[in-house]
Amino acid sequence: VQLQASGGGLVQVGGSLRLSCAASGSEFGINTMGWYRQAPEKEREWVASKSMFGSQGYADSVKGRFTISRNNAENTITLQMTSLTPEDTAVYYCHANHYGAQYWGQGTQVTVSS
Repeated sequence: VQLQASGGGLVQVGGSLRLSCAASGSEFGINTMGWYRQAPEKEREWVASKSMFGSQGYADSVKGRFTISRNNAENTITLQMTSLTPEDTAVYYCHANHYGAQYWGQGTQVTVSS
């Protein structure tokens, strides 16, 4: 399974950004897809995920501000991020959990300037 992420960039505090990720290489639907992020000098942390059956979850730090959506037919996910703060600055990684195997995208930088 290969994951190709896009989106990200530089935005001011309070702004919005949209991340997208497309999975390829599997003839079956991907079990769970989601996003992690890693800020400078911090560990990678889970942000949000959504299963192919619709169940989803968010980290407390982004709940109410970020929305994850998924297109099962195309194996794509998006992360709509609103009300961004400098604490959201990080490299965001697309992630897939497919029958117990973990896959990662290349990472995309999100920078929120104050």
